[in-house]
This record gives sequence, C-alpha cells and structure tokens, in this order.
Amino acid sequence: MRSRMPLANRASRTFEPTILTRSQHPLQGIAFLIAAVAFFAVFDTLTKYISITVPVVMALWFRYLFQMVATGATLLPSRGRSLLRTRRPWLQVVRGLLLLLVSLFSFLSLRRMPVGDVTAIVMLTPLVVTFVAAVSLGEQVSATRWIFMAGGFFGALMVIRPGGAAFDWGMLLPLGMVVANAAFQVVTSRLANVDEAGTTQFYTGAVGALLLTCMLPFGWQALGGKWWWLLILIGIVSSSGHALLIMAYTRAPVAMLTPYLYMQIGFAMIGGWLVFSHVPDGWSVAGIAIIAMCGAAGTWVAARERRMAMLVAVDV
Repeated sequence: MRSRMPLANRASRTFEPTILTRSQHPLQGIAFLIAAVAFFAVFDTLTKYISITVPVVMALWFRYLFQMVATGATLLPSRGRSLLRTRRPWLQVVRGLLLLLVSLFSFLSLRRMPVGDVTAIVMLTPLVVTFVAAVSLGEQVSATRWIFMAGGFFGALMVIRPGGAAFDWGMLLPLGMVVANAAFQVVTSRLANVDEAGTTQFYTGAVGALLLTCMLPFGWQALGGKWWWLLILIGIVSSSGHALLIMAYTRAPVAMLTPYLYMQIGFAMIGGWLVFSHVPDGWSVAGIAIIAMCGAAGTWVAARERRMAMLVAVDV
C-alpha cells in the first residue's frame, strides 16, 4: 500500500521516528548533528576558497567522482550487484541531474556571496517544498505554516535586498539553488519508497561523475599540489558530514534534531569571518535570524501536525 502522508512531510525528513525508543540516544543524536553541520560549514568554506582558482567543472567532477567511488567501495562488497538494481532508473537520472544543478548553483553562489548568507538562504528549502506541495499537489497547509513561509521569504529579501546598493543579479543564484534543491527533495521522497538509500546515493554520484567527465576536457586546468590536496579534503569533509548526519538521525527523532540544523548558519558565518573576513551587516543578521526561526518553527509545526494526524488515524 502506498503512503498517503503529505509530500511536504515526507520530503523534509530522512527517518521516520518521532517518538523516543530505548534504542535511541537523543543527546548523542544532537551531538552528531551539530558535528555534521559543522562539517558542512567547513565544506562550504573550502568550496568558496577553491572557487577562486579551481574551475567549476573540475571541482564538481572530483566531488562526484569521490562520492561514487566512496559509496561503491563501502557498499559493493556487502551488496554486490543488488546495489545497482533500481526500479526507477530515469528517476535516478533526474535526481542526479537535479543535485548536479544544486551543486552548480552552490559553487557559483559561494564564489560571489559570503558563506553565511548563502547558507541562510539555502535553509529556505523546507519552506519551498511545503509551498510546492500546497500549490502544485493540493496538499493542506495550515495558516500557521503559511505565516512561517512568508516570514522565511521576507528574511531572504532582507539578506539579498534587491534594489539596494550592494545588490547584483548574481545574488539570486542561491534562490535558484533553493528551487533546484526543493525539486531534488521531492524526487528523493519518491525514490525513498522504491529503492534502497545506498542505491540512490551511488546513482546520484555516478550520474554527476559521468556527465562531468564528458565536460572535463573543456574545463581542465593544470593545478598545483595544494589544490589537489584541498579537493581531497573537501571530499573527505563532505562524506564525513553525511555519515555523521545518518548517525544522528538513527539516534534521535527528526523533530528533535531539526532546530539544530540551523546551527550551520552560525558555523558558516564563523568560517566566512575566519577565512574571508566577512562580517554581515545588521540587515543580513536580522534576515538570517528570521530565516532560522521561521524554518525551525515551520518544521516543528509540520511534525506536530503529522503526529496529530497519526493519532487521529489510530483512533479511527
């Protein structure tokens, strides 16, 4: 039987548990999540640093190649050919293309904007997923969640400030990343019902690596040893962050962990200050705070509504 749970709820979560069990360890989960978002902030800071010298095609190619090789080396010995079996091959390709688009927008955004600002705008993704589910799929969204969505977008406008003296059209790149990321989350939620997570992870890396390999001759540039070591470090940091994220979600409920995701904004601002001397102005700080509060509150309300709906269904 197919799940009838709203897409906005399914797409914004990684694991189901919302009630603590004996096998869960909330404090460990929170610690792993904080470590994960710290790694992701380091990843973004390093990406911005190498974007000054390393061509975008080379940087993305190495990242996806690293993901494909790491996933294959980890899972192939235990899964064998079953790792390659998928019931939705074309949907796997679409997911890989969407993540490649997200990565491209991310690279170009970090090249032009402070790390903290980009990270804050990307945190709009859960709100955009909710908006898409309500407008395109007709799912019911409470008035409270609509208010939080509007607040999040208002915060993004405070960061970007279209029409302001510091505005340029390149500052809209993070919004493109948010839209692509929302579509990526929707496709991921569809695949979660038909394919194993390891299979999806492998195909996502393979699609990006194969496509970028075809483009590599047009974007190749000789690099010094320092840059290759940084590319390797980026791959390690990214993989470690995802591993920590999985460990977090297996130890604590999603609703408990979600507010801590927004700590990545703080880590990103620290990275931008330490490496690039970026200090956000008052408007940006206020906008970032609004995005974090509205995003965390909106996710909490969605989780609460889901729990209430499940209790009603059980009573019926």
